[in-house]
Amino acid sequence: MTRRNWIPVTAVGLAAVLVAGGIAVAAVHPWSDARPDAGPAATPTSTTPPSGTRSAAQLRADFLDRYVDGGRVVRHDQGGDTVSEGQAYGLLIAYASGDRDRFGAIWSWTERHMLTDDSLLAWRWTADDGVVDEQSASDADLDTARALVLAGKAWGDDRYTRAGRTMAAAVLDHETATTDLGRILLPGPWADSEPYRYDASYASPAAYRVLAAATGDPRWTELERGSSAVTAAVLAKTDLPSDWSQVHADGSVDPMPAGGGDGRVLYGYDAMRMPLRYAEACTASDRHLAASIAPTLRRSTQLAAQLDLGGTAVTGDRSALAYAARAAAEQASGATGAATTDLERADRTSATTPTYYGDAWAALGATMLTSDVLGGCGTAGGSDS
Repeated sequence: MTRRNWIPVTAVGLAAVLVAGGIAVAAVHPWSDARPDAGPAATPTSTTPPSGTRSAAQLRADFLDRYVDGGRVVRHDQGGDTVSEGQAYGLLIAYASGDRDRFGAIWSWTERHMLTDDSLLAWRWTADDGVVDEQSASDADLDTARALVLAGKAWGDDRYTRAGRTMAAAVLDHETATTDLGRILLPGPWADSEPYRYDASYASPAAYRVLAAATGDPRWTELERGSSAVTAAVLAKTDLPSDWSQVHADGSVDPMPAGGGDGRVLYGYDAMRMPLRYAEACTASDRHLAASIAPTLRRSTQLAAQLDLGGTAVTGDRSALAYAARAAAEQASGATGAATTDLERADRTSATTPTYYGDAWAALGATMLTSDVLGGCGTAGGSDS
């Protein structure tokens, strides 16, 4: 099972990056009423998961123990390399766990080996060759900046705050573009020509709000609104979000296949993160985007690892990520019982397919859906502003 991202090998070329899927997530429960401007909690607010599932804390501990080696997040199931996405996941997971030692080790390694002169992260590093792709991926940069400013505020560490603010500014300067729908998040600086490539699962309304509060830069509010508008435009054309789209300067949107694939336009390992990102959002309108795909995903009890944009399976493979994504959509729609059932399915599915990517989203998904520790809001605690 793979997911494909648009990541360039050079500044002028694009190459498909293969990342193994599979995910396990603990049970979902109603959100807390906390907002990001109230400051992060020391530990997530959650309730006891159903019997047979792991808690968010257990999932985080399992990920850190299995994949973090001296501050480097190792993709053991993919040849032992490291990508910026993994370092960002490690930072978020360590922060949510209150593990200051491992957070410090992960950031120290990342800063030493992957931070570029543009204050963004090089995408890929290997033990044999060091950095093998200097191009950045904006989801990793956004998640890293978010983790750093959260840690800096919670732990009173100005080093993290400064680093997070610097990276946040670099994201705005190098990885965004303005269209008639508003400012949008580009997948990287290499995608700065129109029509712009767009991945709805890179956008994170909660991260935008965290960084807006930390920096005071109004462009984060522009980015939150613009990204949501483009994601809504994607969903207006299809029942499910596509892994990739292209956005024209006039705001028109076209779903498109990932590079290096077989030409199919799919809801797969990239797009499945979209409902997880939007289910933790702080506005009802953003959470509605996550909830809007629930009816399509309900058409079949069993979910395949990849679907077409109408919800029909295009593979016989199974992935726990599919169930975690549907759980997020159900959670956003208020169907907490269905969400809990799907996260139990995700946990059972992941037991047979543990992977770096799946285990990361097991920890992150459970954390996002059961707590406010990463700065997200609950279905009962958000607003429509």
